[in-house]
Amino acid sequence: MHAMTPVPYRVLARRRESADTVTLDLVAAGAPLRTFRPGQYAMLYAFGVGEIPLSVSGIDGPVLRHTVRAVGKVSEALCRAGRGDLIGARGPYGTAWRTPPSHSDVLIVSGGIGLAPLRPLIEEVLNGEAEFGTLAVLTGYRDPGEQLFLEDLSLWRARADVLVTVDHPEPGWSGATGLVTGLLDAAAFRPDHCAAYLCGPEAMMRATARDLLRRGVAAERVQVSLERNMRCATGWCGHCQLGPVLLCRDGPILGWDRAESLLSTPEV
Repeated sequence: MHAMTPVPYRVLARRRESADTVTLDLVAAGAPLRTFRPGQYAMLYAFGVGEIPLSVSGIDGPVLRHTVRAVGKVSEALCRAGRGDLIGARGPYGTAWRTPPSHSDVLIVSGGIGLAPLRPLIEEVLNGEAEFGTLAVLTGYRDPGEQLFLEDLSLWRARADVLVTVDHPEPGWSGATGLVTGLLDAAAFRPDHCAAYLCGPEAMMRATARDLLRRGVAAERVQVSLERNMRCATGWCGHCQLGPVLLCRDGPILGWDRAESLLSTPEV
């Protein structure tokens, strides 16, 4: 099949995460795509509207899981999809999160919907056979109503240090307030034995990565997910070029030792 041809997937389940965000469980209506790795993405096509890149938020056997926030015509159409509806998909594309070194501490830092691409990695760490030290999940949102995967967060707390902060607290909010970088002091990890994974707004990732380097985490042990302007997923159109890198092909996952210079130019 041609690399640009989507294959049909059927919506198996739809769960609302927040006012503008849903998670879709998809199963192939015919021959399935190859198995995805945490951090990779698919191009999802809303028939008659268009397609967008979306990292997987769950990998469960034949089920392909994506968490979508309604921010444009395509994502709005995908969010409206209901059980039984057909969606086009192609992939997997891009680089994956590198597996944490054995016995290392694992630090997850996300902002907003950035927790979605990190969720499969967290599940892999918790359910895998490899030994790890501590697992800390730090996540930030604009307000409490934007939180994702509340059931997962509750389950992860049994084996991980889960910390949540919001920019704008609401009545009844008892958690932290402020930037997600403010949670680093409360997280348990050894900088010289830590693998860090960051996903969210670029300003958040830059600030977090620089803070981690000051604490002694090696740049090559900090990974970030960059998804600027990805359109075709094959490197043909050039819209996602960032310096010498085509993010749809060479990313979206890059080590900070490579990404730092690329992010010196703010996103517009």
